[in-house]
Amino acid sequence: MISLLVQRLQLPNHQVAGAVQLLEDGNTLPFIARYRKEATGGLDEEQLRRLQAEWQALKALQERRETILESLQELGVLTPGLRQQLEQAGTQTALEDLYLPYRPKRKTRATVAREKGLQGLADRILSQSQAPLPAASEEDWAGARDIVAEEMAETPAIRGALREKAMRFGRLRSKRAKGEDEKQVYANYYDFQSGLAQLRAHQTLALDRGEKEKVLSVSVDLEERDWRPLVWGHFRPQPRSPWHQQLTLALEDGAKRLLLPAIEREVRRQLSEEAQRQAITSFAVNLRGLLTIPPLAGRTVLGVDPGFRTGCKLAVVDPTGKVLETDTLYLHQDRLALAALERLCTKHKVNLIAIGNGTASRESEQLVATFLKTNKELAYLMVSEAGASVYSASPLARAELPELDVTLRGAVSIARRVQDPLAELVKIEPRSIGVGMYQHDLPPAQLDEALGGVVESVVNQVGVDLNTASPALLAHVAGIGPKLAEKIVAHRNQQGAFRSRAQLQKVSGLGPKSYLQAAGFLRVRGGTETLDASAIHPESYPIARAILARKQADHDPAQLSQELKVGEMTLRDILEQLARPGRDPREDLPAPILRQDVLSLDDLQPGLVLDGTVRNVVDFGAFVDLGVKQDGLLHRSQVPRGQRLAVGQIVAVEVLEIDRARGRIALGWQKQ
Repeated sequence: MISLLVQRLQLPNHQVAGAVQLLEDGNTLPFIARYRKEATGGLDEEQLRRLQAEWQALKALQERRETILESLQELGVLTPGLRQQLEQAGTQTALEDLYLPYRPKRKTRATVAREKGLQGLADRILSQSQAPLPAASEEDWAGARDIVAEEMAETPAIRGALREKAMRFGRLRSKRAKGEDEKQVYANYYDFQSGLAQLRAHQTLALDRGEKEKVLSVSVDLEERDWRPLVWGHFRPQPRSPWHQQLTLALEDGAKRLLLPAIEREVRRQLSEEAQRQAITSFAVNLRGLLTIPPLAGRTVLGVDPGFRTGCKLAVVDPTGKVLETDTLYLHQDRLALAALERLCTKHKVNLIAIGNGTASRESEQLVATFLKTNKELAYLMVSEAGASVYSASPLARAELPELDVTLRGAVSIARRVQDPLAELVKIEPRSIGVGMYQHDLPPAQLDEALGGVVESVVNQVGVDLNTASPALLAHVAGIGPKLAEKIVAHRNQQGAFRSRAQLQKVSGLGPKSYLQAAGFLRVRGGTETLDASAIHPESYPIARAILARKQADHDPAQLSQELKVGEMTLRDILEQLARPGRDPREDLPAPILRQDVLSLDDLQPGLVLDGTVRNVVDFGAFVDLGVKQDGLLHRSQVPRGQRLAVGQIVAVEVLEIDRARGRIALGWQKQ
């Protein structure tokens, strides 16, 4: 299977084989990507993740192949030719096409006809001989035709070719059905058609949901010229044969009753699966952007969780995330609300105000902007509060903030998201963070796997302080997981702060394998071993010390790797860490935009250029926060070719068009 994997990935054999061996040995992706570069030829984590997915898919394909072969062997129908076809099948679809004619199935018209002994008559229809027709009842003829129709519809060559033609030339149509659509969410699809090959992921997902809610009726049309030549060309009805009419009747019936509906179901499923894959990929990319937003460390932050009826919940947290005070203000009580802000900010020397972007956020932002007119040294920023309510009611929040009411925990979460977005967001189920599209329609297992992989990747890329990290954060470190994370924190609480990475090995249940995988991603600052504060793995400490012992500051990596008998890629990583130990890669990204005054739609005019923050990236463009209530849409047609956008990215945009009635803003790309 390695050779097949090499073909699929278009990578050298030694890189693929090395990566597969490491994965099969139980190593984690972050560990392989960071500390086993020589074995994989420097494959990055994204390449390794794809390799792992393809490897798992190939293993699943092989398992299914063996199951089918065993089943056919038991049925006594496994011929050498069929075995060869199954061995050569490179996809699950090709395997299932070959297995379909033999697969045990529920009772059909054809199975009923076979039980009546009509297989022989069906075979004679298929043979198109010159023999005269035998005497038979119309019921028998119909039964024989049912057998022929089913055999035609289950012919692998026809199904495969027609499926391909459908994807290339088929058209999807949708129209209004009887279901309720009060807000006209699906109005664009009441009378819609598109070539299957031109459908975009968001359209497919919208059509699927609209059909599920019975608002839309969806169908796939395939021209007769695309299916008839395939069927007739394979079975070749002979006009001069007495059996000709029976065969053509069977083929017509089989095509319209069995084949075309089956192909429609399959291409619809294929479109849905591809759209779901794209949506999951988009969700994962957006989540990575959100998790890598630079932290605004060292600030005392006032978190504001906006609300009308129950008031705005306030929480002040110090630079370490400790809650100093909470309060509630009501937006309709202007003077009291401003006084509450004044009291909290003065008492605790607040540096920054973070406002959640949910209900009443606009009004809360206006209040804060009014307050800042007399407090020029302060600024505010809008924070996505997606998932804050989920966190607030979670067992983790109850354990962290037992003294606080559930409604106040959201304000704490909003404030902490500014101080360290990664450390706070890992406490929330990734799917609840809300940076994708149609997440509730996506396969939960696949979505969770993809998003979990992103969280794991970012946590290990940034590194984790062993002495301050929460169990939620530690759980995502390579080789640890939730149970070990709890044990590490319990050990830390009982024995005091870790003075070195090596002390990790005293934690109950943390064995050599876990230590090997995790150690390089954990940081111990101010401990007994200086190198513990870096991303250098303990197994490479002798190399690092040998480098530090040399007098010259400049090193030739190629020569030095030979002298120290270490791979050049590993050596370069060590040199980088010695130069910038424990560097947080988020520091290289632009900091979030801080504001002091609020904008409204009335402040925007076509041609205005301003900076905004990307809040969500979808397949038709990106939504950009400009500081007004509504995010603007930067359509993909406005984004330069090759330019990739990420959540949290700061972009300069031009206002192209404003639809004030519908609250929509069209944006264009402004050259950076």
